[in-house]
Amino acid sequence: RGGVHEVSVAAPRRISLLGVLVADVTRAGMLDQVEALVERGRAGAPATVAYVNVHVMDVAARDDALVRFLASADLVYCDWAGVVLGARLAGERLTERMTGADWIWDFAARAEGNWRVFWLGGEPGVTAEAAGRLQARHPRLVIGSDHGFHTDLAPLIARINAFQPDILLVGMGTPTQEAWVARWRGALDVPVVWVLGATHDFVAGRVSRGPEWLHQRQEWLARLWVDPKRLWRRYLLGNSRFFLRVLRARRAPRL
Repeated sequence: RGGVHEVSVAAPRRISLLGVLVADVTRAGMLDQVEALVERGRAGAPATVAYVNVHVMDVAARDDALVRFLASADLVYCDWAGVVLGARLAGERLTERMTGADWIWDFAARAEGNWRVFWLGGEPGVTAEAAGRLQARHPRLVIGSDHGFHTDLAPLIARINAFQPDILLVGMGTPTQEAWVARWRGALDVPVVWVLGATHDFVAGRVSRGPEWLHQRQEWLARLWVDPKRLWRRYLLGNSRFFLRVLRARRAPRL
């Protein structure tokens, strides 16, 4: 790993949305925060990065372990416009949403020549293909990968540690990925562990993001367009539950 040097970055403003603290950061600001966390982790204080979208918030309403994981994360950022809208309904403000399929390219550019990256998740071969596409655009990017369906975890943890990554990306879907990191974080000798969902599927071209004009405005609706049979409950029912909770919380008397 590279030498340790102090990176001074101001802590971002955070808002409380249904009890979850979400950082109000831009895409560049998020990567600045991660850079500072990498240096802190190299110095012996490992960190965890997570995101919230409407699905994560909906699952958290019924999953105490997920709530604890989000509370323990060093950085939780906004991934989808639905959370931006939810914050607005709650009387708060989030500047930007950062979807993995968008920020991953900026991340690769920042990592190139600076960070060793290991990407874990997805079906066999998918994350390797996604990592290869990042590396094709950024040849000096050092990135390893593995799929997310291992049953014998000890050898996998050993391989990750032997690679000596500065950042481990974990994409297994919520709440599996968060539970996995919570279980294995102590065994991972990695400065930053970052959950990022199914970004590998989009980068590898295995899953379409839908029409660009739509996914740039409403990512959830674009994904529903592409895969309505699998996702209609998540987005139509889950989104409704989330916004109802936000509105009820806003109407609740403050003590």
